[in-house]
Amino acid sequence: MTSHRHARSGADAPSTDPSTGSSPRWDGQRLEGRLLDGRYRIGPRIARGGMASVYEATDIRLDRTVAVKVMHPGLGDDEEFAARFVREARAAARLSHPNVVAVHDQGDDDGVVFLAMELVPGHTLRDVIAKESPMPPARALALLEPVLSALAAAHRAGLVHRDVKPENVLIATDPDSGSSRVKVADFGLAKAVSADTQHTATGGVLIGTVSYLAPELVVDGRADARADVYAAGVLLFELLTGRKPHEGESPIQVAYKHVHEDVPLPSTLVPGLPAYVDALVARATARDRGQRPADAGVLLHQLRRVATAVATGVREDPELVADLMPRPPAAGTLGAGTGELTQPLLRPTEVPPAVERGDTAAEPWDTGEMAALLGPSQAADAAAGSPPPAEHTRTVRVPVDHAAAPAPRRTRRSRRGLLALVLALLLAAGVGTGAWWFGFARWTTTPGVIGLDRAAAVERLEAAGLEAEVGPRAFSRTVPAGEVMATDPAAGDRVLDGGTVTVTISKGEELYDVPRLRGMTEDEAQDALAELKLEFGGSALTWSEDVPEGVVISSDPRPGTTLRPGAVVNLFVSKGRKPIRVKDWTGKDADTARERMEAKGLVVEVTGEEHSDDVAEGDVISQDPVDGTLFRGDTVGLVVSLGPELVEVPNVRASGVDAAREELEALGFDVDTRKAPGYLGLGYVFSQDPGSGEMVPRGSTITLTLI
Repeated sequence: MTSHRHARSGADAPSTDPSTGSSPRWDGQRLEGRLLDGRYRIGPRIARGGMASVYEATDIRLDRTVAVKVMHPGLGDDEEFAARFVREARAAARLSHPNVVAVHDQGDDDGVVFLAMELVPGHTLRDVIAKESPMPPARALALLEPVLSALAAAHRAGLVHRDVKPENVLIATDPDSGSSRVKVADFGLAKAVSADTQHTATGGVLIGTVSYLAPELVVDGRADARADVYAAGVLLFELLTGRKPHEGESPIQVAYKHVHEDVPLPSTLVPGLPAYVDALVARATARDRGQRPADAGVLLHQLRRVATAVATGVREDPELVADLMPRPPAAGTLGAGTGELTQPLLRPTEVPPAVERGDTAAEPWDTGEMAALLGPSQAADAAAGSPPPAEHTRTVRVPVDHAAAPAPRRTRRSRRGLLALVLALLLAAGVGTGAWWFGFARWTTTPGVIGLDRAAAVERLEAAGLEAEVGPRAFSRTVPAGEVMATDPAAGDRVLDGGTVTVTISKGEELYDVPRLRGMTEDEAQDALAELKLEFGGSALTWSEDVPEGVVISSDPRPGTTLRPGAVVNLFVSKGRKPIRVKDWTGKDADTARERMEAKGLVVEVTGEEHSDDVAEGDVISQDPVDGTLFRGDTVGLVVSLGPELVEVPNVRASGVDAAREELEALGFDVDTRKAPGYLGLGYVFSQDPGSGEMVPRGSTITLTLI
């Protein structure tokens, strides 16, 4: 097979194998330059893991850079594994959180099973540990807080990550602000928690990195949110100390230590750490998962308490230590009593025993699970391990009532003794048969029906000899409407043969549309939000010309937006009409006054025009109102000046000076006289300025020249 079919680009690549006529399957050759699914142009590889490689790619449809995660060749050929990969990708795509790497798309292009994800440029938490650890508690807690925030969102949505480790924590630096963004990746490998299975190991594949595996994952492969809590606690230990808590020459030795050894207190490696920091690590990494926080949300709350104590400089806080430190084993457990019983411990080369689940026998790991940690050769050796030597035994003290012990006496052989032995054996056999019947034979296992529709679920349960009862429907974020979301008893749990299994059908995700709140009072709007299980965030007051004071104008998000329960809705509430301060424009240009006041929403009317000797033409003589507060649409009246009144100058030439003066002064003019050159003393007007017929303002001076 030639390589060009695997490094194809767009339409140049053939759609079938010429030799077989079938679609070509990816055999692991280079992907750089290939166009996946007709959409993602693959660039350089930027990371490689145990099951997949990550490439930088260009989404040519949306013209953006993304990260494309491609499963290694061969894994995609396992239909069950590929189906789980696709199913978990869809579950992760529904998880929206600022600290979670978003999953955009998923597909299978000629055997290349891939995820398209948000590209987070930067580095990983592993790089930070290498450069900065051991680091101060404040820095370590600040780095872990967004990780826990992301995990808490996943746990609320019913997702368990199962592979929390520094390599899956990405840190990007914003070039503008210089601040860092922390995002958790690889939720595509997480398993959606459902009632039918919580196993991490599927088909012999153990998901998770051994250095961060919770003890219950090592022992019986079962995981819930507390497994992520354990891994987060190990992360915190590593941030504080720069070392992993458990190390060994092989993965199985590390797994052994997770099961049989507590995570050390960080202060044993970094003296001087506050005791409450030690307590937080101890609580998160308790081997008994019942002692750990129930999920990442609880651990996040505890971390913030510790971070507050660190930030305020508290050195000792016995109450906080007492709240966080795991409780010691109760009396009667390992180490209690006065007698001794030796019990072999798991050796690093042996198959780990299963944690007791309430049945009479424990189940070991299968070979596939061992191979996930040891490799095929070591797993085979471990599965055939020999009994442990004396140094690998532990002493368990059990109470012994010495007073009740009978005194030794000599026994003798007799037929009576033989008969008693036979009767005892028969009695033991009867008891064993009864225990087998009442403990196991009458019981069967609830089959898994999660994800089936009602009819298919009932059919499967009845085929298993069980009665199906449909209970009330419930909302689910992960299970589509009409499919089974849970059973009681849960899948894998024991149930009496012929017993009843209650099936819960999903109503789909619980969603509500933001109602129209405009016109309601603030209290009425809050009540309307509460009825739809939406949270009132806060109110912003704003001016409104048409909505009365105290009444809702709008909401954010807008009406009709579909939200999940608990989503926050903010309100914009009216402060009433916006007041407008009126300025006194008297003596100023009337056109400017009109423009400025109309821009504020006022109506300007010219109520009159008058002559004025004091106010220039076009300026405001008077204003009503002169000042004060108005509202949009209110009217301001202006009286505008026409300037001084003009009077026509009469002709007084050749008139006697007294007569001319009298006539001009009667028209409101001032009169000034002067003698003409060669004055004869006649007293007659020789000329006038301004001349006759000119229009001049009343009060102007008329100059008369006399002869």
